[in-house]
Amino acid sequence: MEVTGSAGAPEPGEIRNLKPCLLRRNHSREQHGVAASCLEELRSKACDILAIDKSLTPVTLVLAEDGTIVDDDDYFLCLPSNTKFVALANNEKWAYNNSDGGTAWISQESFDVDETDSGTELKWKNVARQLKEDLSSIILLSEEDLQVLIDVPCSDLARELCQSCATIQGLQNTLQQVLDQREEARQSKQLLELYLQALEKEGSILSKQEESRAGFSEEVDAVDTGISGEISEITLTSQILTALKEKPAPELSLSSQDLELVTKEDPKALAVALNWDIKKTENVQQACNQELALRLQQIQSLHSLRNISARKNSLPGELQNPKRARQDLT
Repeated sequence: MEVTGSAGAPEPGEIRNLKPCLLRRNHSREQHGVAASCLEELRSKACDILAIDKSLTPVTLVLAEDGTIVDDDDYFLCLPSNTKFVALANNEKWAYNNSDGGTAWISQESFDVDETDSGTELKWKNVARQLKEDLSSIILLSEEDLQVLIDVPCSDLARELCQSCATIQGLQNTLQQVLDQREEARQSKQLLELYLQALEKEGSILSKQEESRAGFSEEVDAVDTGISGEISEITLTSQILTALKEKPAPELSLSSQDLELVTKEDPKALAVALNWDIKKTENVQQACNQELALRLQQIQSLHSLRNISARKNSLPGELQNPKRARQDLT
């Protein structure tokens, strides 16, 4: 594809439409706007505008977006206006430059014409290039970008990243794991928000109960007097009561001794002390009882394992005694 000075000159009487284009050299961000009616004319202008030495010809024109070699006039005429080209002199190799933004040669007009095909393909290619430059950019990708790369056929992504299909399959599995982890984090956050809302609602209910109880403090009947008497007999410390009221799953926070004290406490007296209803109090006592039973079972299991281990360690010595006895007899 050698460039000649008269290559782009029109024939006498011939009218040709000029296509506006953008030109730059490889590894350069400086762009030049030109208009050409054909590839040969664009090559010729590239040599003049970009000051390419004639000794470095032939000049190859490639798309700045993905390095596609443009060597066909019909294809050139199909490209949208303001397509970005890189002029490669002699044996230069195209190198991706992210200053093009990944969609440099695509105009809004081309998106309107074929948004589904061209737009989607360019999107996953641009995201793939980010991974090619720095694999840690997975962390920076949006969920949409992660899904785009997961949906790309393995062979296409392997070709783009110059890797084997097996490697790309592993990469896509990793991307799926990152996507799953984000979804799990989202669900956990939503559950936490629901839990906090429930606590806030419960606090509001308790506040109303306290106000109601204060209103009836002057009209305490015989039953209330009996319960209030039981309150003074509660053996639980303020620390245990605070844990029961404020800790989620308080049975996991208390010691086995404290659990035993809670399970032995009278439910009615404990309900009054905690400002709870009797049902909630009984549920907490049941949870404490189950946790205490589980801990005791674990202790028993450990003791059994220790006994078995002790017996196994003593077996070799026991087996040696008969042998020694026989030697003594002989």
